[in-house]
Amino acid sequence: MGKEVLLTPEGLKKLEGELELLKTVKRREVAQRIKEALEFGDISENSEYDDAKNEQAFIEGRIITLEKMLRNAKVIEHEDGQEDGVVAVGKKVVLRDLQTSEEFEYQIVGSAEADPIQAKISNESPVGKAILGKAQGDVVQVEVLDGLLKYEIVSVRR
Repeated sequence: MGKEVLLTPEGLKKLEGELELLKTVKRREVAQRIKEALEFGDISENSEYDDAKNEQAFIEGRIITLEKMLRNAKVIEHEDGQEDGVVAVGKKVVLRDLQTSEEFEYQIVGSAEADPIQAKISNESPVGKAILGKAQGDVVQVEVLDGLLKYEIVSVRR
């Protein structure tokens, strides 16, 4: 059995959608590209064939990865008994950098869903680890390559 993969309900839907797209659309498209490339003849110097085979290998590898992730998925549901104001996977957190007073909002997600551009940080990241289980008003320190960052947890919500 593989490592447990924490996902929000939205993250689960996204991975299931990607898997469905790869299996139903992308597989067919790349198979068609391979067929067309084979019609050009000699495959030893056929870049279209090589590109299509490389894409096929990537797609099949991604399908295997996604299937494994989904088999080991644990969906994080917000339960009524979950303590409000405490940082947990699935919650949104506003942090204030105590050095610059700049505020950032992040959603804490499992590593499979992490996407810093979308303000989704992993529970396994340095910031994620530092704030998990902490409450609104707490100050946390995060060790980074450049030194130590200090954040205040401004708010925590679902």
